[in-house]
Amino acid sequence: MLNGMTAPAAVATLTVAGPGFATASRGPWPSRRPMPHERVRRPRLVRALQVPRAPLIAVVAPAGYGKTALLCEWAERDRRPFAWVTADEGDNDQGRLGAKLARAVVAVQPERENGRVLVVDDVHLLHERAALDALDAVVRDAGPELTVALASRSRIALPIARLREQRLVTEIGPRELAMSRGEAATLLRLCGLELDRDGVETLLSRTEGWPAGLSLAALALEDRAGDPEGPNRFGGQDRLVADYLRDEVLGGLSPAQLEFLLATSVLDTLTGPACDAVLQRTGSAGMLSELARSSVLLVSLDRTDQRYRYHRLLAEMLRAELRRHEPEFEPELHRRASAFHRDAGDQDQAVHHAICAGDVEQAGQLVWGSVVAALGHGRRATIDSWLGRFRDVDITAHPVLALAAANSQLARGRGDLAAHWTSAAAATAGRPDAVEAGIAVMRAALARDGLARMQHDAAAAYSLEPEDSPWRSLCCLLAGTAHQLRGCPDAAVRELEEGARRAAVVAPDVHALCLTQLAVLALTQEDWEGAAALITRARAQVDRHRLATSATVALVFAASAVVRAHRGRVDEAQGDLQAALRLQATLIDFAPWYDVELRILIARAAVRLSDVNGARTALVGASRLVRLVPDAVVLQAWLQDAWARHDAFVGPASAHSAVLTTAELRILRYLPTHLSFREIAERAYVSANTVKSQANAVYRKLNVSCRSEAVSRAREIGLLDA
Repeated sequence: MLNGMTAPAAVATLTVAGPGFATASRGPWPSRRPMPHERVRRPRLVRALQVPRAPLIAVVAPAGYGKTALLCEWAERDRRPFAWVTADEGDNDQGRLGAKLARAVVAVQPERENGRVLVVDDVHLLHERAALDALDAVVRDAGPELTVALASRSRIALPIARLREQRLVTEIGPRELAMSRGEAATLLRLCGLELDRDGVETLLSRTEGWPAGLSLAALALEDRAGDPEGPNRFGGQDRLVADYLRDEVLGGLSPAQLEFLLATSVLDTLTGPACDAVLQRTGSAGMLSELARSSVLLVSLDRTDQRYRYHRLLAEMLRAELRRHEPEFEPELHRRASAFHRDAGDQDQAVHHAICAGDVEQAGQLVWGSVVAALGHGRRATIDSWLGRFRDVDITAHPVLALAAANSQLARGRGDLAAHWTSAAAATAGRPDAVEAGIAVMRAALARDGLARMQHDAAAAYSLEPEDSPWRSLCCLLAGTAHQLRGCPDAAVRELEEGARRAAVVAPDVHALCLTQLAVLALTQEDWEGAAALITRARAQVDRHRLATSATVALVFAASAVVRAHRGRVDEAQGDLQAALRLQATLIDFAPWYDVELRILIARAAVRLSDVNGARTALVGASRLVRLVPDAVVLQAWLQDAWARHDAFVGPASAHSAVLTTAELRILRYLPTHLSFREIAERAYVSANTVKSQANAVYRKLNVSCRSEAVSRAREIGLLDA
């Protein structure tokens, strides 16, 4: 498969020269034409090398990062004389490297002020203790006039920790050698490839700034000139990339290491336990550490050397090789990875690997098991991305997938599509209790057959779910709401409080809605303090878990707008009202009770905020929809009360008045107090003249002539409490 990969032997050279020596005839290039990326000037890195304080410089990165080219550019720009030694396998013989290094150091006399530089290239070829000791001696004995620069494809086996602690070593690795966007654009132009900004960014992302990868991308895209999708199609599967990786990166690895790379390429994150699970053996942590010290494109994800990932192009190349040579083994590797991540609690990766394994049944179970947590914590995109990996026929054939799709659509506000996928789940035969419960929950949430049936379905689902099921919280919300709207407040409170308790951690969206319904109950009892406390907790859940784009939390914003408007927090109330209206616009064929209650709360907030037209629009819609829930006696009473508040506001005395602005509403709430206009101005952070002009505007719009009449009229029409 990948066996037999060998890297070309390096050419051993000894070059001694002064500034400007790096030419084709005199420079250190190992008898080959430089790759395009090696011709890109990198002054930002040269500046880091020119700092004279560090006696040791270590440039360590896998093949293709332009290490030698960088050192050559440095030598061209630096005033000091350079001695250059390129190591080869023969330098591992006793004494050979020591003699070569000694000749190089002696041959270059330091300048009186600037000193000298010794470059040792291809240090990764040195593995015998004698050679490493000779190199270590040069590093240790280097005086202030000598800077030693080491270039290697793999971690340098020298004890430089002490120098690192003393800030006496400058280290440049793949992170620093990765090309910037400007350098990448220059490289592509050198290769004759003109790309727009997006094209350059795409290749930069796909290659992770690896200079050789960008050179190969330019070569691969020569045949796709003019194709705007060319950069998006470039990857590790490309033959040019695969050949380079085989020759330059993987060539020196053992068969055991190559086997490890292939099998673990299915993993996005490499850890010892994860690799052990995929390989079904132990010792992976040691192998990862060994590979991290080698020339493999392995990226460390932490500072403890426990988590890694393969470079994107290498991962793509390895996966392509695995798929090509052992296609029957790849699904088994993904199944093992899925089981490992499932047991570790990483549902996202568990689902990903189950899908890659082609195990639709297992993937469906994992998706269904993650729905409550994902949707409840505002990660609907995660569910949608998983479902997007399946064909519609697969979703239809697996009821748990159909129910997951139904829940996702419900969170989006698409009651029509939620009903479609619920029907698909109900059409399958031999359904287990978990599926029956899921169907009952969705029917209760859609509430197509009235509140009594909604309550019955929620209770049925509750009884089918185990005690610790996260779905029980949603059952409590739906059953409690049905009790509430049918006129059974005590039963509603019990259900809603249980739902809030169960949902607090596992389903923040359900928790927020339970608290909101309890707050609405408090509003009906004129318990404004209790309502404010409950809605504050609900809003905190929405904010904490970024649920503001979930259609089902529109009710939270509407209730919050009512409470905040009542408390005189006009700006915040306006913001909540706009959020509720924005989410309401996304509802399509949603649960009728929800839509009616939402419109009533919007109307109440709008009246309080002097938005007569907005209130009337909401109430007209609520009056049309309330016929779909004939057993919602409380809902009908709320609607009548909301109409009464609206009619009081637009009574004869104010039928032609203008709407109060936000600033005027802010001043209105101070008018019932004994504060003077100057004192109101201090609290409102405006001038006394501004307060006076806004108060006069309030008088004019309310058709009154003084402060006391304005207060009385505002109380009559619901802008102020009695």
